[in-house]
Amino acid sequence: MHRRHFPRALALLALVATAATAAAPGATAESPTPATTRLHATIDTILADTRLAGAQTSVVVVDTGTGETLYDRNGDRRLVPASNTKLLTSTAALELLGPGHRFSTDVRTTGKRRAGLLSGNLYLRGGGDPTMLAADYDALAAQVAANGIRVVTGNLVADDTRYDHTRLGPDWTWDDEPYYYAAEVSALTVAPDTDYDAGTVIVHAAPADRAGAPPVVSTTPATGYVRIDNRAETVAEGETSISIEREHGSNTVVVTGQIAVGDEQASDWVTVWEPTGYAADVFRAALRRHGVRVLGRTVSGEATPEAAEPVARHDSMNLGALMTPFLKLSNNGHAEVLTKEIGRVLSGSGTWSAGLTAISEYVADTGMDTGILRQRDGSGLSRRNLVPAGEFVDLLAAVRAEPWFATWYAALPIAGQPERFVGGTLRSRMAGTPAAGNVHAKTGSLTGVSGLSGYVTTADGRQLAFSILLNNYLTASVKPLEDQIAVALAAYREDGATTARVAPPTVPDTPRTPEGVECSWVKPITC
Repeated sequence: MHRRHFPRALALLALVATAATAAAPGATAESPTPATTRLHATIDTILADTRLAGAQTSVVVVDTGTGETLYDRNGDRRLVPASNTKLLTSTAALELLGPGHRFSTDVRTTGKRRAGLLSGNLYLRGGGDPTMLAADYDALAAQVAANGIRVVTGNLVADDTRYDHTRLGPDWTWDDEPYYYAAEVSALTVAPDTDYDAGTVIVHAAPADRAGAPPVVSTTPATGYVRIDNRAETVAEGETSISIEREHGSNTVVVTGQIAVGDEQASDWVTVWEPTGYAADVFRAALRRHGVRVLGRTVSGEATPEAAEPVARHDSMNLGALMTPFLKLSNNGHAEVLTKEIGRVLSGSGTWSAGLTAISEYVADTGMDTGILRQRDGSGLSRRNLVPAGEFVDLLAAVRAEPWFATWYAALPIAGQPERFVGGTLRSRMAGTPAAGNVHAKTGSLTGVSGLSGYVTTADGRQLAFSILLNNYLTASVKPLEDQIAVALAAYREDGATTARVAPPTVPDTPRTPEGVECSWVKPITC
């Protein structure tokens, strides 16, 4: 069994507690207690399930109080972690940017102002805020109008230069590009609602009042930036089968299928091509509503002059608060923005490479061995990310000493808690078991990839850090097996007083999209 790394205060104790020989796949200490032996047998039995036949598994469980490794199977094996990657990104962001960090979006002007006329350009400068709503752009426009500007003779310049112009993450597959979980990253963008999926628009298709007519299609927010190609039909009766998908490389959204008269509208989130232009379109419409006319064109990619005069500003929620929608709903866009923001703040370069370098340096300081893992993006969408379960456990054990830990721990999904921004991606899992309201953990899913890494408190009050990574399975989902392990850990007692058999928790079937990605990518359930 390989040695685990822990915070400095536990380092000596951890070395003593983990000095054991590697005997069985789940072996830990030389003389395990009867309770630990039963725990080994339980987890071994779960991992022997036929759904994992031919798959790869990496599972590690550690007592965070003593440093003792309670279970280790293939803990040093590099596997694809999916959204468990966000554990690295989120902890690094809190440490390197700070819980009080905010993103600012402002409006500035150049040229002379006289009697409501601005003889110059109006600059909309993006600060990377992934939570900007149409209402926030409306508030900025109101501030511009309140400053007395009525006519702008120059251009509306959309400044997204805080980050580079590489919009899509390294290694992302091209056919994911229209879906909300793979939205393009820009320093200037729009989110359609308070899930804050920046760079997306929600497209709605409502039935017409008569059969044979096309559905009524609208968007949230209202925008002319996307073009609707409505090929769908309203039918007198029958099952609704509306498909909404953006064509690759364009902002044409094609609506197909049918919807019955009287049915509820069908809605879907789709990404936009070049979100900077999307933000500028929403802001320009808001300016018109507030009586501000821009005579020039909309121009993007041009930096705001340092001497430009500020006329409006919006600050985001702080990073501590942002952790809740980010981690509870496993928001990929937040992870990628934070990666670029880390690079921008620490090195002046808003790029994936700069951000990932800084994240790697931070997690190495916590005790992760960055020489045996690879992180290619902030969210885990890349299949070239490779992290052993043992390294996740090292991180989980170490960050308990950080001053921001309580904020981060509360932002992790909590098993069996039905409220969306409490239970998050675990809200429908492990309900009615000892793990409900107990397990705080990050989920992860790609086709053939599943993970669950976090914390659980045992029946005798010990806090355990665990990581379960499962790869290369062919079945629809292995999440019930993850849940069984987590429930067994929640019921564990070192003195063996709890001997009742742990029944497998009830887990709903995993929704799947046509392209085969698991529940991570199906609204409103994410993982």
